[in-house]
Amino acid sequence: MSMQFGIFTVGDVTADPTTGRTPSENERIKSMIAIALKAEEVGLDVFATGEHHNPPFVPSSPTTMLGYIAAKTSRLILSTSTTLITTNDPVKIAEDFAMLQHIADGRVDLMLGRGNTGPVYPWFGKDIRQGIPLAVENYALLHKLWHEDVVDWSGQFRTPLQGFTSTPRPLDGVAPFVWHGSIRSPEIAEQAAFYGDGFFANNIFWPKEHYMQLINLYRQRFEHYGHGSAHQAIVGLGGQAFMRARSQDAVKEFRPYFDNAPVYGHGPSLEEFTDQTPLTVGSPQQVIDRYASMRESFGDYQRQLFLMDHAGLPLKVVLEQLDILGGEVVPALRKEFAKNRPVEVPDAPTHASLLAGRQDTVIAEAVS
Repeated sequence: MSMQFGIFTVGDVTADPTTGRTPSENERIKSMIAIALKAEEVGLDVFATGEHHNPPFVPSSPTTMLGYIAAKTSRLILSTSTTLITTNDPVKIAEDFAMLQHIADGRVDLMLGRGNTGPVYPWFGKDIRQGIPLAVENYALLHKLWHEDVVDWSGQFRTPLQGFTSTPRPLDGVAPFVWHGSIRSPEIAEQAAFYGDGFFANNIFWPKEHYMQLINLYRQRFEHYGHGSAHQAIVGLGGQAFMRARSQDAVKEFRPYFDNAPVYGHGPSLEEFTDQTPLTVGSPQQVIDRYASMRESFGDYQRQLFLMDHAGLPLKVVLEQLDILGGEVVPALRKEFAKNRPVEVPDAPTHASLLAGRQDTVIAEAVS
């Protein structure tokens, strides 16, 4: 699987601006599950959920939701579009995602981030002014918990650990693959490079030049730390699309949702936003053309996720969008991205590929 395509959700509960109706939290949660199952049905590779602890968002417990989805799917990789490395205890993250790994037979990875909601820090007893140091220290501990069976540890932000073993141990002794997500922080690109982990640029808000700088920094530092050449670094990108057979129909239908969206509504016009960000509102072919050109800016990369279910779009419409995405857009993009892809560019990581890599390392060490 050289490229992974999928969807991510922020789990917002938003009124439909065309009807004024707001779904209940229960409806929205059940919709997210239906969307995940649809993603597998239409041939997508990944479903990722955000983590939020405040209205109007519902996904406060990602592993609970992903565990349920794991039981209902057989192929889909279950991930997060943010796991809050700053305000969650790294011990709990280590346990929760290792448990999910076992339940899902390895179909699990996660994206660490600081989130975009300032008040979450005091809710969990943390100081937002320590955001970057928390992210760095907490991940150092999480990494240790997954890679060492018995951990002795002390740091600035939590009580020390002595002879501690996180349970369950990662499936097959292979930790879940980690993406470090960032929309603005070079320190996070540096962190991803240091560990040889993935870097996910959720480039849906700002012009691409900003993300090109972050990704280039990550690639250079990945090489600096000896994990491989710069174009062997593992990169993921965010995206957004809304499609109809006729582009003018897509624009007309999507405009009220865009104009009232909780994140970017009442700001730039739809036209300005689609010009400056990857949001593409139009025909399936326009989406194919726009995303096939992404590697001209960012190089060959491993994961492309789309935000499809936000701003109050009804479930029926989102499921129609997924039919188009899985039926028309992703098959074309798979072909496009396979063309002239250098042989040394790694495939998107999976549990199977990480396990095989670990076994190769063990054999090589035994031989030497």
